[in-house]
Amino acid sequence: MGIQVRLETFANLPVLGVALGLTVAAIVGKQVCGLGVLERGLDRLSIGVGMIPRGEVGLIFASIGKSLKVMDDATFSAVVMMVMLTTLVTPPVLKLTLQRKQSALGSRQ
Repeated sequence: MGIQVRLETFANLPVLGVALGLTVAAIVGKQVCGLGVLERGLDRLSIGVGMIPRGEVGLIFASIGKSLKVMDDATFSAVVMMVMLTTLVTPPVLKLTLQRKQSALGSRQ
């Protein structure tokens, strides 16, 4: 997938804007999904954060879209950037949310 990305699109401000918008939409969307957890005692925030790096599905759809010529290089690059960002941001944020949950449980005891 990465070899299909045209590196010059990373310096294109509109492409970066689309990538940022896709990243925000991905993060917010997963948090909204985390709110759907109905079981008591589960940390909805951690569940939402844990779902953020689901980029492989985005890469598959982007690859299909590019091969069918319904997605241009700039949009494909934006999707790849979104996948990279969500994959890199999730581990440290998930660690923070899980530590927050552990701290809350420890203070109750």
